[in-house]
Amino acid sequence: MTDTRSPTLPIRLLVVDDHSLFRRGLMALLSQDTRFTVTCEAGDVGEALRCVQRQRPDLILLDNHLPGVLGVDAIPSLREAAPGTRILMLTVSENEADLVAALKAGADGYLLKTVESHHLCEAIVKVMDGESVVSPEMTTKLVSALRAQPATNGDAVDAPPVAAAAADAELASLSAREREILDLIAGGDSNKHIARKLDIAETTVKIHVQHILRKLHITSRVQAAVFAARHAH
Repeated sequence: MTDTRSPTLPIRLLVVDDHSLFRRGLMALLSQDTRFTVTCEAGDVGEALRCVQRQRPDLILLDNHLPGVLGVDAIPSLREAAPGTRILMLTVSENEADLVAALKAGADGYLLKTVESHHLCEAIVKVMDGESVVSPEMTTKLVSALRAQPATNGDAVDAPPVAAAAADAELASLSAREREILDLIAGGDSNKHIARKLDIAETTVKIHVQHILRKLHITSRVQAAVFAARHAH
């Protein structure tokens, strides 16, 4: 489904969370950013489905611990109701099984509720631009889960499997510094933490990350972490 939303219009959001105090606080926070407009709110999956069918939001902020049906289990139904809508999990669950299940079900990202407000806003924009976002703490768990259970064809998480020979060639195209940064991304480090560890400027790290994504033919840090988990040795 093609996104027909004008780039000049605010991103239309649906907030799904059963805790009304958190939900209202989040809505108030997002409403302060002119890039967003909250068009609907829901406290459970049934209400969320009705909102999706009625309002057709651009992006759903979805909690996992909902009454009746978990947010992760509701993703296929939400996808079916509005195929063009992005889904960003926003939850307290640090369970790697929930993370992997969410990505396999089609979530576009997975953030913990401890995320800073400006990082949340930037994550929403990135997801609308086609990127995948995962909290740094959860990136490490995603990599561990993939290393424990290597993905097979048809069982990919977030990034398509790459043939071993092609992956080796792509890894060989990285410089020593880029390999070092790829390993740190797989460990869940942010650009700021990488810059501190390597004693280089954060802008330099960003340039290296762009080069890594281009050389590996991927589009996000999450995919870079997945690639490293499957192919780096």
